[in-house]
Formats: sequence, C-alpha cells, structure tokens
Amino acid sequence: MYVNIGGDIFVPAGSVSAIVNLETVLPSRRDVTDLIEAEDENNRLQYLTEDIPRTLILTDSRSYISSISSSVLQRRLENSLSNTVNY
Repeated sequence: MYVNIGGDIFVPAGSVSAIVNLETVLPSRRDVTDLIEAEDENNRLQYLTEDIPRTLILTDSRSYISSISSSVLQRRLENSLSNTVNY
C-alpha cells in the first residue's frame, strides 16, 4: 500500500523509516539539522511545500519535508499498513 505524504507524492508504506515532527525539534538539536543538511547535499531531500515545514519523512530511498502534520501522516501510514493483506 502507498501513503500520500503531501502534494501528489505517494510512497510505499513499508519504506517509511521515520516521521519527525519538526515543530517540536529544537534548533539546538544538531543531529536533526545535520541529517537534513546531509540528505540535501546528497540530493536525497525533496521539499513538498513552500509553506512552513512541519514534518520530515525518512524513507528507504529519499527524505521529504512536508507541511502535513506528523499526526496526520502517522494516521495515514497506520491506515495504509492496516489495509495490507497478508497472503
């Protein structure tokens, strides 16, 4: 199953490694800002909005900055994963 993470971008639900609420990350948290900078330098970061960034989504292949709240993205991810049928 896929999950919409903003705009017209859908990613495989199983590829999402983390959803980081950027609204609660303090600017002094160098680990998060260093990660964002490293992803950008390696051309693995995609901004999905020109609005205020609210969430960082880490996947197997890329990282995304979205204006959708982390709680909404978490709900979408959970719904997508719960709809997966195991054979």
